[in-house]
Amino acid sequence: MHYAIIGTDQEESLEARISARPDHLRRLEKLKEEGRLLLAGPFPAIDSKDPGPVGFTGSLIVAAFPDLTSAKAWADQDPYTLTGVYASVTVTPFKKVLP
Repeated sequence: MHYAIIGTDQEESLEARISARPDHLRRLEKLKEEGRLLLAGPFPAIDSKDPGPVGFTGSLIVAAFPDLTSAKAWADQDPYTLTGVYASVTVTPFKKVLP
């Protein structure tokens, strides 16, 4: 089953996000290689592909996990969680309907 992992950034977390990004992306690449990643990306703080110094307000990851407990455990070990980029993380089941 798929799960949506929604991370909400702390205020002023852009530097921490930039620092943790390589490790964060490595974990996402592993999910992708395993065929488990449906989509992933950040929420720009402004209506722009590159929000520059205003940064991001959070991220969305949708990936397959055996169960909710596994999805939460994966999210708990995300570098953005461990380094304090995220102020909060919500993990919820996700049902893909389209496309």
